[in-house]
Amino acid sequence: MHFSGQVHKVGDHIDTDAIIPARFLVTSDVRELGASCMEGLAPGWVDRVKEGDILVAGKNFGCGSSREHAPLAILGAGMPVVVAHSFARIFYRNGFNMGLLLLEVGDQIEGINDGDELDIQVEEGVITNVTQKTTIRFQPIPAFMQELLQGGGLIEYVKRQKSA
Repeated sequence: MHFSGQVHKVGDHIDTDAIIPARFLVTSDVRELGASCMEGLAPGWVDRVKEGDILVAGKNFGCGSSREHAPLAILGAGMPVVVAHSFARIFYRNGFNMGLLLLEVGDQIEGINDGDELDIQVEEGVITNVTQKTTIRFQPIPAFMQELLQGGGLIEYVKRQKSA
């Protein structure tokens, strides 16, 4: 898997209510949720996001409630990957189950700025910051988790396995 896009950076401890406030949880439509992504952080934040852009966050991204709508909102906004210092555990599980790639890079996050262009080679475990001309290495994602992502998340993956 390969991703490239412009960075939209947020800070530490961004909770699921900031990602998608409860008042928008009247639908499970991914595009509708995406239109309100980060509305709890900064209204209109999503308006500057283009399809394929990359969300970069600080520590403990996705803390708070266990709502599956949070990773769906990020996907619906057009961002297929989140790079963070660290993730809340329930968000990490929900993200992969919904088909959202999550990469933890620890303190290396400090070298990424809002607006930078990243190129991510998942199998190799390498993020190239094209703007800064630097490289970040991360622990490669296990093969079974890559299969979940390529299958569109856990439900689609199981459907395919049952029909095979």
